[in-house]
Amino acid sequence: MTATYNVYCDESCHMENDHQKAMVLGAVWCPLEKTREISRHIRETKLRHGLKPGFEIKWTKVSPGKIAFYEDLISYFFAEEDLHFRALIVPDKSKLRHADFPNQDHDVWYYKMYFDMLKVILTPRSRYRVYLDIKDTHGGAKVAKLHDVLCNNMYDFSREIIERIQLLESKQVELLQLADLLIGSVSHANRIHGGSKAKGDLVALMRQESGYSLTKTTLLREEKVNIFSWQAMETQQ
Repeated sequence: MTATYNVYCDESCHMENDHQKAMVLGAVWCPLEKTREISRHIRETKLRHGLKPGFEIKWTKVSPGKIAFYEDLISYFFAEEDLHFRALIVPDKSKLRHADFPNQDHDVWYYKMYFDMLKVILTPRSRYRVYLDIKDTHGGAKVAKLHDVLCNNMYDFSREIIERIQLLESKQVELLQLADLLIGSVSHANRIHGGSKAKGDLVALMRQESGYSLTKTTLLREEKVNIFSWQAMETQQ
């Protein structure tokens, strides 16, 4: 029987002029049949820490008062063998030169990066349902284009491999929230600043559990925490 995977995607500092140097796109994925169990565990973790089941996990909400909760989530990610994470890092957006490439603006480039982030996750032996966090009202057409590009790359013209790419609201989906937390950790690791001690502690925990710096490219076949640091060309070749 062909395995089906759910892939939950999010990003950090993806806007062109947000005054942040580094950008991170990332995805958490797991087998379809494990999604309910994992989501239930995350909700139970919220309750154990005195939080409501509807509390939205977000990197921006990390604080000293909730550090034990967020540490539990990261530890759970590493303990659960069916959970996987991949991140694509753009270390310095100031080096981007969209005008040097035909028909490219920041939006087009952004979806090229999404393609590069996702293509390593996908194999022709499985099926995938990809979910992206809703960012604005214009995402539908871009998501449809991303679906086309990914399917064409895999010769999946009947969409039997990549069954769907769909926008969801993260506040309703625990696994999208987990993606936000892990992406936030990688993004924080790639910034040069002091930042909050609580966030620094979570980055340290993720580095310890993964064995990686979170700033450099890992082996391509790394399946638990897979990192790709994308480098812009300084000038057009």
